[in-house]
Amino acid sequence: MRIRNKHRKSSAFGCNAGSRCSCLAVWSLVGFILMIHFFTHIHRDDEEDVLVQLGHLSDIGELEEVEEVTFHFSPPRDRRSPRALKRKGPRKPPTVIDEFLDESSEVHAFFFPNRKIAFGPTKEGNNSMYFYPGRLWLDTDGNPIQAHGGGLLYDDRTETHYWYGENKDGPTYHAHRKSAARVDIIGVSCYSSKDLWTWTNEGIVLPGEETNVTHDLHKSNVLERPKVIYNDKTDQYVMWMHIDDANYTKAAVGVAVSNSPIGPFTYLHSMRPHGCESRDMTIFKDDDGKAYVIYSSEDNSELHIGPLTDDYLNITRVMRRILVGRHREAPALFKHQGIYYMITSGCTGWAPNKALAHAAESIMGPWETMGNPCVGGNRVLRLTTFFAQSTFVAPLPGLPGSFIFMADRWNPSELKDSRYLWLPLTVGGLADEPLEYNFGFPHWSRVSIYWHKRWRLPEGWRTD
Repeated sequence: MRIRNKHRKSSAFGCNAGSRCSCLAVWSLVGFILMIHFFTHIHRDDEEDVLVQLGHLSDIGELEEVEEVTFHFSPPRDRRSPRALKRKGPRKPPTVIDEFLDESSEVHAFFFPNRKIAFGPTKEGNNSMYFYPGRLWLDTDGNPIQAHGGGLLYDDRTETHYWYGENKDGPTYHAHRKSAARVDIIGVSCYSSKDLWTWTNEGIVLPGEETNVTHDLHKSNVLERPKVIYNDKTDQYVMWMHIDDANYTKAAVGVAVSNSPIGPFTYLHSMRPHGCESRDMTIFKDDDGKAYVIYSSEDNSELHIGPLTDDYLNITRVMRRILVGRHREAPALFKHQGIYYMITSGCTGWAPNKALAHAAESIMGPWETMGNPCVGGNRVLRLTTFFAQSTFVAPLPGLPGSFIFMADRWNPSELKDSRYLWLPLTVGGLADEPLEYNFGFPHWSRVSIYWHKRWRLPEGWRTD
């Protein structure tokens, strides 16, 4: 009797014909090759990411170099007659800020160099695209740029940067003996650029009013710090600005709109936001499309912040008081890795003072003060924000944590000759000062504004 093997069909791989074994071996080999290819591809991507990160570090390394400055000036002369000097005795020596504001001083001439060393695309031999903070900056027509107290807007549709600011190309005068230096309202200028260095004048996109003395934009009034954001829902460009009278008693904000980034803008109205005084101000558009207005109030003793309506043309009822009793103005907001940051100035008129950096996890606060963000130069430069005042902070695409700090170096003796300071700003490293309202240090990074006599944007900044 023949005995059958009951377990024969379950022998290894079931290879009773040979073809099944070879087929399975082939597919095993294919799978092994695919796994090798997959892991090789992942490894190559990781290497590329590392190279990109190292490239970014190399790019921002130059921006973060600490550059020291020393300067020496002759002691100021007492211009009084010998008789007056003998009768009243020697005067108290003027401070460096006094000398900075005195148009006849050596210090003033140092910080406001003449046109011979201006920079811009029309200047012969100046095609290196270096920024020279404090020098005259010329547009593509060879004229000094007039965009003071301004801000930037990047328009995705035209892939163009737009720079809006106050046109102060008129005579400086005082409305009365004790009033601040001023220029009649000319309007808001707009400049366009693809590279943030070569700027084309697009003209005055919101002009002042010549004849109607009741109009907010009548030339005798004040228009300051215009900022523009784009509303994705209404497809409009919305401008907010500080509106005031010659005595700074109106203390309001103004709103204008346009269908194009280069205008013309139509002026709509002015108001006191939340029923409060509003002087130095800015607006900020968040990642979710919501927009906010931030302004100095209560005689500049505190800042107020509140969301705008969905069309960006008005305010909502929500408002928070921040930095109460700190006397801060010239707010410039930006955001990095979910944290809100802000640079502010003290309240000393046209005179420069020390900047402060602030941070918050929510834009509505609470806001913590982080200390002076200025790095390099020397002690005098750091305590005067490099003799300038904040106006805007613009992100650099392709360089996470890197920004451009925009500031104005005001020249109250000739306001149209005020200069621009664009400097690299980075977010990174440990904060310098502990939290005000809690023990310990914050988890967010410190803000650093680096002084450079000249600098330029790194090669990779335009990488998206």
